Amino acid sequence: MCCVRFDFTVPTKNLREKDLKRQILLELVEYVASANEKFTENLMLEVVKMVSANIFRDFTPRPRENNNVLLDSLDFDDEEPHVDPAWSHLQVVYELLLRFIISPETDAKIAKRFIDHSFVMKLLHLFDSEIPSEREYLKSILHRIYGKFMVHRPYIRKTINNIFTCFVFEEEKHNGIAEFLEVFGSIINGFALPLKEEHKLFLVRTLIPLHKPKCLAMYHHQLSYCVTQFVEKDFKLADIVVRGLIKYWPVTNSTKELLFLNELEEVLEATHASEFQRCMVPLFREISSCLNSLHFQVAERALLLWNNDHIENLIKQNRKVILPIIFPSLERNARHHWNQSVRSLTLNVRKVFYDIDPDLFEECQIRFQEDESMEKEIEEKRESTWKLLEELASKKVVSNEAILVRPTSSAS
Repeated sequence: MCCVRFDFTVPTKNLREKDLKRQILLELVEYVASANEKFTENLMLEVVKMVSANIFRDFTPRPRENNNVLLDSLDFDDEEPHVDPAWSHLQVVYELLLRFIISPETDAKIAKRFIDHSFVMKLLHLFDSEIPSEREYLKSILHRIYGKFMVHRPYIRKTINNIFTCFVFEEEKHNGIAEFLEVFGSIINGFALPLKEEHKLFLVRTLIPLHKPKCLAMYHHQLSYCVTQFVEKDFKLADIVVRGLIKYWPVTNSTKELLFLNELEEVLEATHASEFQRCMVPLFREISSCLNSLHFQVAERALLLWNNDHIENLIKQNRKVILPIIFPSLERNARHHWNQSVRSLTLNVRKVFYDIDPDLFEECQIRFQEDESMEKEIEEKRESTWKLLEELASKKVVSNEAILVRPTSSAS
């Protein structure tokens, strides 16, 4: 009876049979949870067979317009979560599977014959379900399988890695990325030291490129946790992570930029001075650009990095390299930024540098003024050249004679 799949799209169809099936499933859950003797091989086979018959199914995704403009304008987070009419039965089946896996009466050596690579593969593909409750169950079950069936660990990591790669470089559509990353957060936490090369490659080739998709916000919290775990386990990975973030740094998406800045602070907090020095030049070129952002939250978030004691100490120790990079941005903010909060924070940061090294600050200020004068001079020459062109063009407007503009002596 429990292996029969009923049609739940018609609520009034097979009501008696549906109720009977649900009641039997609940009794099975209670039996598995309270069992006090080892499950037999035949029982394991029947449980896996029944679970497979119920949960493994093809998804029919809800239609969405295949139009990038429309997709960008929609906020799918505001959509009502999809509810499968059969979920009341599926939920009990998932509960049974979870209790079966965590039960001490389930012998992993025997159960691995039935919970095999094929079963795990189908289970992983269910993570694309649009039902949040189903993904939560799947996350718990996968975590238990990973812990109990050690023989499946490499296969699980490889398969999820393939799903991530397909998501980043091909589809950019998958409902279970956050749940996968949450499972990986626990897996990474358990990695032995020193880290294997395979695990470092996973960071470089999979986790860092996951910053690329537009829908980063849907799973960024879990991704940031995974990345930070790597840096905390091996501080030498900080340079690789920071350069990876710079590589995928958003150009026109301020929301993503805020996420990157939040993650950057977490990474830098676990970064040692030696690794910081290796990446600080490209890093502060990017931060300098953020400081001048017209989106006040981006500029404000970048300036708030100085509120972190560890990061501020790293900056102070390397001020002779960092201040010349960011000084023009600080000066422009202090003079011209439209947001009062950004201007105030900028003045605070300028004061930090001035208090610790007034000579360096004054040197940067003189250099900035010289560069500013040079830029002004170049702009005046450009305007003078255009004005000369306009005058010559107006004189020869009737003829077809070509206009030759000789460079002025000051421009040579």
